[in-house]
Order: sequence, then C-alpha cells, then structure tokens
Amino acid sequence: MTGFILRVAIVALGLWLATQIFSGLYFDSPTTLLAAALLLGVVNAVVRPIAVILTLPLTLVTLGLFLLVINAAMLGLVALLLKGFQISGFWTAVGASIIVSVTSWLASGLIGNSGKLEVMTGKR
Repeated sequence: MTGFILRVAIVALGLWLATQIFSGLYFDSPTTLLAAALLLGVVNAVVRPIAVILTLPLTLVTLGLFLLVINAAMLGLVALLLKGFQISGFWTAVGASIIVSVTSWLASGLIGNSGKLEVMTGKR
C-alpha cells in the first residue's frame, strides 16, 4: 500500500511540475491534483492498454511517436472526467504527459518493487 501511495504522490508531483511549466494546465485545489493523479493511474491501468493495442499499427508506422498522442489523450480523458482540472489544448497535454512520464521514470529508479526507497551500492 505504501508503494501505491508513493507512486500517486510522484504522479501528483509530475502534474504539479507540468502546471508550473505550462500555463494551459490548471487545478482548482491540491485535492483535485491528488484526485487527478489517482485517476490518471486508474486510466493508465485500464484504458491505456486497450488504446495501445488498438493503435498498434499506427504506433509502428510512426516508430512509437504515436504513444505521445495516446499519453496526451489519457491526460485529456482525466481532465474530461474530473471537474477542477483543465487542459487548454493538445500540445499542452502532450507537454504535460512528457513531464509526468519523465518524473515518474526518474522516481521509479529510486523505488523498488517493494515500494520502498532503495539504495544501490556497487562493489569495487
């Protein structure tokens, strides 16, 4: 459970960073930000795999770049479902999805499968 809460907090941090970078992204309150992070996790777990499979030929033709559009669409879906979360346009959603993805990717290097911070040590 700790790992889940930590991952939601990391996605919320990525969304907050995206709001600082893009003026077209807006949250009414910190509670809306946390709800958006939680809902984005659910949407990415349920809807995104179906969208990836359905658009696989297009993703292959574009050498994977269409995944940026899918990620932006998932963020747009969350904004559509959640009142108090607004995205002004497509490119804002693409940029925000990149920020959230990079933030999650960097943080996942620090979090192990157990959901705890792990320290990596090397032998000489």
